[in-house]
Amino acid sequence: MEIRSVSAIVTGGASGLGKATAKALIDMGAYVVIVDREGDLGEAVAEEIGATFVMADVADADQIDAALSTAGSMGPLRVLVNCAGTSRAARTVDRKGVPFELKSFEFIQKVNVVGHFNCIRLVAAAMSRTEALEDGERGSILNTASVAAFDGQVGQVAYSASKAALVGMTLPIARDLAVHGIRINTIAPGLFDTPIYGVGPDAEAFKAKLGASVVFPRRLGRSEEFATMAIAVLTNSYMNGETLRLDGAIRMPPQ
Repeated sequence: MEIRSVSAIVTGGASGLGKATAKALIDMGAYVVIVDREGDLGEAVAEEIGATFVMADVADADQIDAALSTAGSMGPLRVLVNCAGTSRAARTVDRKGVPFELKSFEFIQKVNVVGHFNCIRLVAAAMSRTEALEDGERGSILNTASVAAFDGQVGQVAYSASKAALVGMTLPIARDLAVHGIRINTIAPGLFDTPIYGVGPDAEAFKAKLGASVVFPRRLGRSEEFATMAIAVLTNSYMNGETLRLDGAIRMPPQ
């Protein structure tokens, strides 16, 4: 699918994997709307890479509708990349016998699952009204899961559940949207070098230790490598309904 001169929405696009993918889309000639809750950072990144920023909660229908309006004014909306997400490490029951706080579990599902699906349903509806391209194609959607969907570690129950849900919804959504000519795929990244690890000597030492656990190459993934895969999946018109691990062959241990 040709993405030059089309509009694209990238959620969580103010940093990390989302920012790299937004930049890659712009480099290929797309008009990109970054959707993020980080207002100042989002504005700065949008100015840096030549995108447009809309501050929005991915689980809020009205706010996502505003992003849709912005994207629609720039060109036909044919791309959605969902990179927004959150996590909190906690055991189901900790060593003191205290259970995981239900509100925290629910919040993670709201952002990672409900937020993804909210964007998918609204963007897909807008895509369905665009003019069909070759083979009847109208758009391409990409979700970001995690290897935690398959190899969840101690303390990752809420995060793993949310990412497994994204994997589980990929095929049925692909089947739902086939009548409209819209594809959807999911990438499940492994350990990637993103701002979540912080900066400084201690952070670099920690990242080096994590990278050593990867089969090959023995390092953390780079955001640009995620973006390269994202572009390949978005533009390959025969790629549909799949989840791809992008992880250097790592299989996460229990902890």
